[in-house]
Amino acid sequence: MEYKDYYKILGVEKKATKAEIKKAYKRLARKFHPDVSKVANAEEKFKEVNEAYEVLKSDENRASYDQLGSNWKAGQQGFGSQGGGFSGGADFGDFFESVFGGAGGGRTSGFGGQQHFQRKGQNIKQTIKVPLTDLYTGVNRVFSIQQPQQHPTGQTYLVEKRITVKIPKGIEPGKSIRLQGKGEPGLNGGPYGDLLLKIELDEHSKYELKGKDVYLDLLLTPWEAALGAKVNVTTPAGSIGLNIPKNMQSGKKMRLKGQGLPAAIPGNLYAVIKIVIPDDNENAKNQWQELAEQFDFNPRS
Repeated sequence: MEYKDYYKILGVEKKATKAEIKKAYKRLARKFHPDVSKVANAEEKFKEVNEAYEVLKSDENRASYDQLGSNWKAGQQGFGSQGGGFSGGADFGDFFESVFGGAGGGRTSGFGGQQHFQRKGQNIKQTIKVPLTDLYTGVNRVFSIQQPQQHPTGQTYLVEKRITVKIPKGIEPGKSIRLQGKGEPGLNGGPYGDLLLKIELDEHSKYELKGKDVYLDLLLTPWEAALGAKVNVTTPAGSIGLNIPKNMQSGKKMRLKGQGLPAAIPGNLYAVIKIVIPDDNENAKNQWQELAEQFDFNPRS
């Protein structure tokens, strides 16, 4: 039988990364899935794509396949007779069955005869963007994800699903939420893998997160900064009143202890002062000129 170039089937280079292989698989699985594809030989193409991905997604199987290469016939008997970790449940081609072991190549157990080798499905990693306000309160949110499903023939394909995810209060960006059993299907009836959702901060123009500390710009008029004032500040936890001392300079920080990201030891919130000059008009220009004449002040001296 003919040697199959699994890299060529997926349209990737031999040095392709796991991410590149997975991306190519997703694209081709969608293109050739028998339920949606109008390509004449879609079912055969779909089978080949899944067969190639089944080998190349696993470091162990990929290494064995690369080692075998175009000389696969010389080593197929010894390699296939080990079972290779594959057996009966999936509809793979003759080359795959001959090299990696078919229904008759199941792993023999020392606990009473022949058994099919089962393996837990691979975990899937995805990123979800979450507003800072959700990290303050914790919330249930709905996300669209690409979730693997198993065809009755044993083939795996991707479908888009909407799932509800509980965002824990105070979780830091970069950490992941694990959803058990939402990953790839297991081999030969093995359990599904898990879905790992990595938290990424949905950028908000008002806030910046550094560790557990939150920074925001507090805009003041020149007279508020000079005379002092009480202003309302919008924070991720809601609006609060803040007393501004007189003679406040632009760039200074006002710390609100414990008002940062919630935790056993919460972060702080820092209001960074920025003085804003009002829009220019003739009356304002005259008043600024009067102030300039009244004050003998040069901040650069």
